[in-house]
Amino acid sequence: MIRFDLSITLDYTVQSPSDFVFILQPTNTPYQRVTWEHLETEPSVETYEEVHGHPANRHLRMHAEPGKLIVKYEAIVDLVHHFALPADIREVPIAELPASVLQYVYPSRYCPSDKMLDIARAEFGTMEPGYERVEAIRKWVQSRTKFQAGSSNPGTCAIDTYQCGRGVCRDFAHLMIAMCRALNIPARLATGIDYGADPSLGPPDFHCYVECYLGDRWFMFDPSGISPRMGLLRIATGRDASEVAFATIFGTVQWTMPRVVIRAEGDEANGIVEPFRHDYAVSTDAGSAEPDEAVMLLQGAAANTAALGTRPVP
Repeated sequence: MIRFDLSITLDYTVQSPSDFVFILQPTNTPYQRVTWEHLETEPSVETYEEVHGHPANRHLRMHAEPGKLIVKYEAIVDLVHHFALPADIREVPIAELPASVLQYVYPSRYCPSDKMLDIARAEFGTMEPGYERVEAIRKWVQSRTKFQAGSSNPGTCAIDTYQCGRGVCRDFAHLMIAMCRALNIPARLATGIDYGADPSLGPPDFHCYVECYLGDRWFMFDPSGISPRMGLLRIATGRDASEVAFATIFGTVQWTMPRVVIRAEGDEANGIVEPFRHDYAVSTDAGSAEPDEAVMLLQGAAANTAALGTRPVP
């Protein structure tokens, strides 16, 4: 099991009455449990949460009048993983895909897969279908795309990234998703925090990665290569970045970069390990069966954390 200690601080100068929709709280699933959390704003404003989607995205909503607004969120998040051998994982034919998965085969705003059919077929059309083909797509995206902050904008789509060969984590993810969908491989975008990123890339920040539906569940891929997959905690899930922005603001504000701190606990005596890189296929999706072992682990973790009563001291 992985245990994360997370802190996010957002700092705004509100210039006109504004409404905010944040998706910054980690979601709860059979494989991931927020065992403790605390939210505060300065000045104090009314907040309320709406949960929508599957996995459920937690939409935090608030209204602020002109002036300073600081939003601080802290959480302890426990996470367990499903591991599998890549050679054992197959691609799923369209005829066998669950109806809930089909939406992730279709083109979307930032992933116009219908316009990338020829590219996908030329690069990967002759490869044997399966996990290894998806991993080849991930490596292809990583090898041909340079990570460069400020190289893209809110309108950049997968075709733009393919053509310019530069981008940030969301651009890597959109390109991989579009290529997968062009080959009828369901793919979606997930957001988290870039735990384990090279310090030369700057302080911790929000991060985008990819999940592909293979076998009977969603498996994780990070085409940017920034984070170990075991270090990817789930905040939100959607077809592309248009559905999972960490902040959507209706009004006029000035903002500074989010201040994010994430730390992985290590306590091997109690089965808590730090994330590490490896070659197994990794999933935090329940798949077609209820993950009894994962549920029991997380329930036990929640009970242990609740018994502490307060946030652990670093």
